[in-house]
Amino acid sequence: MLQVFGAKVSYFTGKLEAYLRYKGIPYETLPAFAERKAIVEETGAMQIPIVRDEDGRWMSDTTPILQYLETKHPSPSILPADPVVRFLALLIEDYADEWLWRPAMHYRWSYRNDRALLSSLIVDELAEHVPLPRWMKRLGIQTRQRVGFVIRDGVNAATWDHVEGSYFAALEHMSTMLAKRSFLLGDAPSVADFGLMGPMLRHFGQDPTPAELMRTRGSKVYAWVARVWNTHGKEGAPRFFEEFPADGDGLLREICETHLEQLRGNAAAWTEQRRRFALAVQGCFYKNLPVSRYRVACLERLRQEFAALDTHAQSRVRERLPYSQAEILWDSTPAAVSGYDEERLAPFNKAINVYGRGVPW
Repeated sequence: MLQVFGAKVSYFTGKLEAYLRYKGIPYETLPAFAERKAIVEETGAMQIPIVRDEDGRWMSDTTPILQYLETKHPSPSILPADPVVRFLALLIEDYADEWLWRPAMHYRWSYRNDRALLSSLIVDELAEHVPLPRWMKRLGIQTRQRVGFVIRDGVNAATWDHVEGSYFAALEHMSTMLAKRSFLLGDAPSVADFGLMGPMLRHFGQDPTPAELMRTRGSKVYAWVARVWNTHGKEGAPRFFEEFPADGDGLLREICETHLEQLRGNAAAWTEQRRRFALAVQGCFYKNLPVSRYRVACLERLRQEFAALDTHAQSRVRERLPYSQAEILWDSTPAAVSGYDEERLAPFNKAINVYGRGVPW
């Protein structure tokens, strides 16, 4: 069986576990940080979950992990057959991974009760091997996470409302899509559903403050989280839409205005060899955001997926994304050349952190 080195409160461990449960793939969970040295030597970076395959090879990064596991366990597929629906599902996954990360970390570490609870859970699950008093470990985790992943990632008094607004927008648009069906793109969960399980399960759905907001402002999403977690796939082809549903247009617009705008600004800063950049998103101005080489690679991956579509499918994507921010998907300006995984070995390549050495200090 697979060995999953992760954490019960982890964004991406939750995403992966939801997928493994759905596919019926046997796995066991193991503590990650006690094996930190070995994991870094094997995979290149300490970002959970880390997976050891049945053949002994190590894997990292949930997006290529899911794609690899789909080749081993193709039925039921999580990838829509229609190339346009499939591309837009992958775009939703990327948005869930890379844009909703900021509000998820904000809610966890900006609110006192949330950070008190989560620091306790993390210490008890992941840091028992650290030879320090428990209170000191909790304080260290709170400081590292709040300063590194909230304050240093652009959350301040000027951006606070917009950061939380991104969460509200996701709840609103997902609720619209879930009003008449159980899953976002058909009668079974797709890669879009599993991508959104990252933030929605272990952060927004479990941390005290955002979970209460989900129950009151997005009860359909709250029910969807439990549904995806408890759905087990059956043999055969799920019935995904052959056209991206019109009730998902609001989510697509939100993705273009936020996530794709961030990818554009990040790629431009990377090309200019800067470490920080400013970004205007939906009228909100973010200062000193950390440049991420990994997110340059995310843009490369999306561009490669778009380029692989035939001309008719590309035209259909453009029709569904009639926003200026979406042009970065088919326009090479700014350039997005990360130099990462050029051999296309993922998820078995040497990984990199989203931010430099791990935290955007």
